[in-house]
Amino acid sequence: MLLQEFSVLEKQPTLLSSQLFYRNSVADLTLNRVMLFWKRVDMSRRHARSFLCVSKDAKNTFLLLNDIIVARETEEGGQKNKQGGKKEKVPLHSYGFTVSYADRTKHHRWRCKALMFHCKDKSQCQQWVQTINDQLSLLCSRPKRLLVYINPYSGKRLGKRIYEQRVAPLFAQASISTDVIVTKHANHARDHLETEADVEQYDGVVCVGGDGMFSEIIHSLLYRTQRVSGVDHHQYDQDLVPCDLRVGIIPAGSTDCICYATTGTNDPVTSALHIVLGDSQPIDVSSVHHNNTFLRYSTSLLGYGFYGDMLMDSERKRWMGPARYDLSGVKMFLNHHYYKGTVSFLPAEGNLEFPKDKMGCRSPCHICKTSVNRLSLSGDQVCEMAKEKSDREMSDDGAWHVIRGTFLAINAVCISCACPRSPGGLSPSAHLADGTMDLILVHRASRLDFLRHLIRHTNKDDQFNLSFVEVHRVRQFRFAPEQSDVTSEAELSECSRKIGTAQVGSAPTGPGTSHSSWSCDGEILPQAAIQVSVHCQLVKLFARGIEWGSSSTHSHCL
Repeated sequence: MLLQEFSVLEKQPTLLSSQLFYRNSVADLTLNRVMLFWKRVDMSRRHARSFLCVSKDAKNTFLLLNDIIVARETEEGGQKNKQGGKKEKVPLHSYGFTVSYADRTKHHRWRCKALMFHCKDKSQCQQWVQTINDQLSLLCSRPKRLLVYINPYSGKRLGKRIYEQRVAPLFAQASISTDVIVTKHANHARDHLETEADVEQYDGVVCVGGDGMFSEIIHSLLYRTQRVSGVDHHQYDQDLVPCDLRVGIIPAGSTDCICYATTGTNDPVTSALHIVLGDSQPIDVSSVHHNNTFLRYSTSLLGYGFYGDMLMDSERKRWMGPARYDLSGVKMFLNHHYYKGTVSFLPAEGNLEFPKDKMGCRSPCHICKTSVNRLSLSGDQVCEMAKEKSDREMSDDGAWHVIRGTFLAINAVCISCACPRSPGGLSPSAHLADGTMDLILVHRASRLDFLRHLIRHTNKDDQFNLSFVEVHRVRQFRFAPEQSDVTSEAELSECSRKIGTAQVGSAPTGPGTSHSSWSCDGEILPQAAIQVSVHCQLVKLFARGIEWGSSSTHSHCL
């Protein structure tokens, strides 16, 4: 496969070719419009091993142009080799240049590495640097100017240090200019984006923080986009306008699930390199309404019951930092609250894969690509599809499914919601950009069974293969709580003791209501009855999705 790929790329028109000195050997270096590749002139047995990188029989090494960050001249007379740590021996009076590139390492992490070549004269060196950088300048997807927001309070409060020490040098190396704003209070970034920022002069917005910071940014951008486009987002069935400005995430929060689910890691350097290379990954966004009033956007988790209660309790313990989630999680597990309600949902149609297929969204994803093709349909085709969709929803055969029951948790996710503690996430097969969400219903069960379900989020066991758990891939859903909900086994036991008639599993009698709260990307929603609709590819990130494997197939041997 690699040899076939190289042979196709090699046939591109040659832009520059020379015999240069590389790693104590002479090599034929060639640049075309898609890659830089080289081949040793003297294939002696002593040095052959370092060039066998495409396959065991290949004699060429190549680096895709899309993975190159910059080329620059280096000092004369030799330079320390970043890969081997030793000083290279170079010909006397030679001139050199360095090619910096993004290299894939284990566990989807990327690192900035460099190759150094040496030329016979200065003009040849300058020609190579100029030609490579000219080709990089043609990659219009790469950002030139960014607006950066840093939340100094996210996670372990290391956001400012992470940006200054690990991210800013990469932006400077790639000649990206930045306007940096350190937020001083909650919603600082949101307010600045909505009222002061001139977004037209930027190629993207970068947030250094956690999922809450990212939520602030997309709310501002989407609100601004709908306002400029004249779209009323309070209408539940309104088609929203996608945001053109890409968003970058430098992870510095407690979970960083958005970053983890779109790059495969919560590593700041990896995210910075995705931004530098100008990657673009669309993601779905769901809008949450209550009685035709817009509440919030959601890109990750909408959770009712267990996760809603856990977030509500953890808000009272913010002084504890990330540890508050562990304590609140244990407390909610022991309380074992469950709630009655009605869930209605419109199933996704036409998808080739489903929540239980164990096929995660991997780049390039053919399911998400199909959604891209659907978005590119003509206006007449879109109208026809909308009419067919409306007919299905209004027909008597019941396209909407209704489930009434008692639930420990109701979770709706647009992405897998993977994080370091849960590598698979809440729904491992959720897609980033297919216009659907996975609706997970956890019915009433014993503490032991619920614990089995929670533990399966941390290992490779199927968390859906339990009798009390069901999952559906949907485009819309609604939830309505009952006015008299079951709250907890402890409260039911106390109620039974007092009135002598209530039993565990039945609703308590008497006036009043008891219901959970919805957790929407880390924010509490005031209403329990909600309507949710997914909007396909509403936001673009500086990412490319999780790639197959943990290292690059294009990378050369170093």
